[in-house]
Amino acid sequence: MPSGNRSFDNIGQGTTGISRRKWLQALGVAGAAGLAGCQGSDDQETTTTTDDGTESDPSTDSETETETESGSRSVGGTYNSVTSSPYETLNPLYNDEYGAGVAIGYALDLNYTFAPETEPFWLHTEFETDDNEVWVVKVREGLEFGGDYGEVTAETYTYQIQEVHQSEWANTPDATNWIRDEEPINVEETGEYEFQIELPSPDPVYLESYDPQMYPIPVDLMQPYVDEEDAEGLQDDEDLLELTFTGNLGAFSLDEWNRSSGVTFSRNDDYFLQDVDDAPDEFENAPYFEGVQVDVVQEESSRLAALETGETDTAAVPPNRVQEFQDLDSTYVSVQPQSYNEICAYNMRDNGWTAGPGNLFREKEFRQGLACAVNKERLVEGVYRGFAEIEYTWQPPWSQWYPDEDDLMTFGTGDLYGPEETRSRIESAIENVDEDYRYDGENLVTPDGNQVTLSLYHSAGQNTEKNFAQFIAQEFSENAGIEVEVEAIDGVKFSEDYWQQEVPDNPDEYEWSEGPNNAGPREVTSANEWDMSVVFGLNAYPLNPLTADVFFLKDGVYNPYGYYPSWDAEGLFDKARNAESRDELKEALRDIFINISEDQPMGMLAFPSDTIGYNSSVQGPMEDYFSGWDFPAWYFEE
Repeated sequence: MPSGNRSFDNIGQGTTGISRRKWLQALGVAGAAGLAGCQGSDDQETTTTTDDGTESDPSTDSETETETESGSRSVGGTYNSVTSSPYETLNPLYNDEYGAGVAIGYALDLNYTFAPETEPFWLHTEFETDDNEVWVVKVREGLEFGGDYGEVTAETYTYQIQEVHQSEWANTPDATNWIRDEEPINVEETGEYEFQIELPSPDPVYLESYDPQMYPIPVDLMQPYVDEEDAEGLQDDEDLLELTFTGNLGAFSLDEWNRSSGVTFSRNDDYFLQDVDDAPDEFENAPYFEGVQVDVVQEESSRLAALETGETDTAAVPPNRVQEFQDLDSTYVSVQPQSYNEICAYNMRDNGWTAGPGNLFREKEFRQGLACAVNKERLVEGVYRGFAEIEYTWQPPWSQWYPDEDDLMTFGTGDLYGPEETRSRIESAIENVDEDYRYDGENLVTPDGNQVTLSLYHSAGQNTEKNFAQFIAQEFSENAGIEVEVEAIDGVKFSEDYWQQEVPDNPDEYEWSEGPNNAGPREVTSANEWDMSVVFGLNAYPLNPLTADVFFLKDGVYNPYGYYPSWDAEGLFDKARNAESRDELKEALRDIFINISEDQPMGMLAFPSDTIGYNSSVQGPMEDYFSGWDFPAWYFEE
């Protein structure tokens, strides 16, 4: 089932490694786009819209209703969607891109997802536990693969976990989900339709980690490749790439995948959710679209034009054009919270702070001063037109883990905004360093008396991000006396040449070396110097915040900016990770988020919402993080 929510909370905790897919999930908008090389100037390829342009007229399609009806819903029309780039693969075992995951989900549901308020919605399996350590998984009966592949059983999952994900040869993106403490997680089949997962320690948010989320794949399809340990063959298998085996396991069936232009699906009349007694009534005749078509449309302007003319049913709308599409009779815009924040990263490594000697970014009081320099309310209203929430710590305010705001440092608002608050903290920071930085009138100057001038990179072609960077530059100039040179850069180039460090030839001689995203202590740097960046947003993981530890540990697997916490980050995350109940976890996370708001590892500024435009006849989207969880129940209003 394709989901409109950004279900990215699945960096495994306690794993031995981290996959490319998980980094794509961790990085937001421009980050994912840049690393994947799959987007142009657009935001994430989440729900993008589409139009078939020449072959399909949605207004005509919506009139071709069938006799099938459920309440006010009736089956009819093709739901057109677009993506900004072609899919690399539709193989469910090897796909590591979000957009392709959405496409796969049209034909093949995952085993579970979440409904609003983080309620599990059981699809192919249901999980039970008494102690958050041993999880009993019950497989729904009556699930059938296509062709001669037979029924989905417990073995479908245990075989995939043990023989593929936990193998040394298959190298699937989900492999790290099934390893903890450097050991394979024990999985045992306990019946034809039941198996259990035995974690090494309790995990009250195991489901929210998305680690146990899987697609069912026929054992007979995987077995020849398992016997030969043939990873390449498994990746290139035509049945997997063309999703020919999906039977009654998804709402639609794949008709055609044109690698360069898009993919088409037709309604699956035998979709299993129609016959599930405990599913909401709206699924009884789902899906309600005759088909789904996804076209590759690279230019944002082309997608928006298609939405405006009715040639497409949905498209992401930038904040500065939301009102325009709200005012059209033919469209509406759904404002949906999401989990990626807008940050200003400070380079605390040796090739950061290019203004002069030393590196003031390393001083907590200096970072706090910068936090006081940016008016977050004006940022939200001016740059994001009100379609964002202010960020004080590493959680959006709507998260169940968000602490009492009275406990947080609310930098950038109220009494903690303005030149006096900014400069007093910067001057306090200067007292802690050997270099003679000082204020000369309104300007912060170097020991040589020169104006402190810093670079700030943003992704080329991202207008909202450009405005975001320019706003920061203006605020730093007015309130901190720091001049900022705003520079556009290609996201991939920034990632490879600036963000990631050059891994040394002698990594064992360093205290740590965790790959290009944290290749060692601060003396290990990237190829090019940089000061500040808004190129990447990062995932706050509101369902499972433990996953976010990677952003705050000095010697963790992800620290491109060279942050050394002034608080016991490792100890507090360990405490949270060992919590045996949700209450214990919430208390531990509270301490973490308070420390993060005080230490200001980076400029934490806003959580922009997704603003998704839809054809007015589309019924189903909701202004909720989990919008899309019930996509098969969406329909066209007559």
